[in-house]
Amino acid sequence: MYDPQYLARRVRELEEKVEQLRLSRRVLMSLIERLERDRALFLARLEKENRRLHRNNHRYAQYLLQKNRQIMELEARLQYYLSRFAGKE
Repeated sequence: MYDPQYLARRVRELEEKVEQLRLSRRVLMSLIERLERDRALFLARLEKENRRLHRNNHRYAQYLLQKNRQIMELEARLQYYLSRFAGKE
């Protein structure tokens, strides 16, 4: 019913296909590992940049608060001097 030579040839073909699939799987796994490494590095860079931006934002907010306090102090002094000297004229 089945020719032994045909079956032997078919077995070799299937073994070659299995070997090709193994190689393809190794290549794909290697690519996936590389992508995961690249992704992790990218996320680390983004997190570092995010922390830097938060720090800069905090510093800027502190600077604005300080300048706002100075403006309020100067306005209070100006009001004091205006009210003090307005009565003498």
